[in-house]
Amino acid sequence: QLFTDGITNKLVACYTDEGMADAVLVRVYGRKTELFVDRETELRNFQVLRAHGCAPDLYCAFQNGLCYQFLPGIALGPDHVRDPHIFRLVAQEMARVHAIHANGSLPKPILWQKLHKYLTLVKTDLSPKVSNPSLQQDVPNLEMLEHELAWMKETLSQLGSPIVLCHNDLLCKNIIYDRTREHVRFIDYEYTGYNYQAFDIGNHFNEFAGVKEVDYRLYPSKETQLQWLRSYLQAYKQLTQGGQGGTGVSEEELEALYVQVNKFSLASHFLWACWGLIQDKYSTIDFNFL
Repeated sequence: QLFTDGITNKLVACYTDEGMADAVLVRVYGRKTELFVDRETELRNFQVLRAHGCAPDLYCAFQNGLCYQFLPGIALGPDHVRDPHIFRLVAQEMARVHAIHANGSLPKPILWQKLHKYLTLVKTDLSPKVSNPSLQQDVPNLEMLEHELAWMKETLSQLGSPIVLCHNDLLCKNIIYDRTREHVRFIDYEYTGYNYQAFDIGNHFNEFAGVKEVDYRLYPSKETQLQWLRSYLQAYKQLTQGGQGGTGVSEEELEALYVQVNKFSLASHFLWACWGLIQDKYSTIDFNFL
């Protein structure tokens, strides 16, 4: 069975059992995705997440893809992620990933390096020689983009958001909800790496708007965000501080995280906009990246 939800890779489930109890997934990487994705790092992160019970079993890796365990459940849609029962599970699972230790070292966030890399790719593609009339109207000029990136780096890196192991691509379809076990699991670790905590959450909130039919009115309200963030912080503190002190969440902590998350959501927009411009040039998948 071919799954067509992805806009980066091809995903095929192989099984003999009608109920898919024996299914394995085979993922074949999209054309030129090595421009965005470091496959060795992806594999390493897959194994780290697996070791902590946050990922399916990985059966094998080959040159242009992976084969891994099929997780039963449903891939979420924009209506699920705003359901308080489900979004609490998502917040708790994100806290679980964020609490995975960085082996004592303090890694650098991958955000700035990624943004610079993408912008450089965009620059080579959008040089004046490449004329695409529809681009001119929609895309700010390169100086403007470079200026925005410099501003973001200056502003966001001063917000004090902790560096944690992030998924970095939590769109609805990358979250599998297993109703029988009452839990969610995240899939697809192509962009996983150490990053700002608030980026991972802000990026997820942007994804409330959907992929194919995007509607930014669906971005979560402050009230919804505060409920989500409270669940997240309770779980994160429990996991990182254990029994020390209460794991209560103060209003100040909540408000501070809320501010960080909504500022970092800007970097998420910028990153995927550059990504879309690059995909538009190389991808063979039928999707209007532009």
